Amino acid sequence: MENAASDRVAARLDEGHDPYGLIVTDLVALIGHVQASLRLIEAAIAREAVLAARQADVDTVVLDDVTPRYLTASTALKTCDAGLGTTLDRLCDSGQQRVR
Repeated sequence: MENAASDRVAARLDEGHDPYGLIVTDLVALIGHVQASLRLIEAAIAREAVLAARQADVDTVVLDDVTPRYLTASTALKTCDAGLGTTLDRLCDSGQQRVR
């Protein structure tokens, strides 16, 4: 998959596309994918909580072992999202300096 992605980028560079614009576009798309995954994880956690509440006694809610894995994945994705956002900000800042 990585080779296919780099082949597409190389083809676009050969076609005369601006490498800066390609990087920004790819980062924005990647951030969108990470945020979509975060929403899916949050929905899965909510679904697990509802299912656990239905199965548990009225006063007791016990989540199974799935929720900690979701939380671990969510934490990793949030870190990734923050890093990608910072990268995009810095790249855009450097692009503005490039234009001047």
